[in-house]
Amino acid sequence: MQGMSFTSLKKHRALIPLYVCVGIGCVAAVGYTARLALRNPDVAWNRSSGQISNEEYRDKQYKFYSPNVDYEKLEKAPKI
Repeated sequence: MQGMSFTSLKKHRALIPLYVCVGIGCVAAVGYTARLALRNPDVAWNRSSGQISNEEYRDKQYKFYSPNVDYEKLEKAPKI
């Protein structure tokens, strides 16, 4: 197939930005999925410990973007 090897990319230079954009999009999608899996308090990787994972994030901002909530003025949640 044309455009799938380095020699054919030299002939079809217009495909290079397409490959760059698709590559950046793939890296961003994998990075965001890894961030969700590793940093989200709703995900618990260690089931054997008796700790609740949400207690660590009681006073921290963990959402990527929230336009409606100012986390500096947020009151503490009651302990269960």
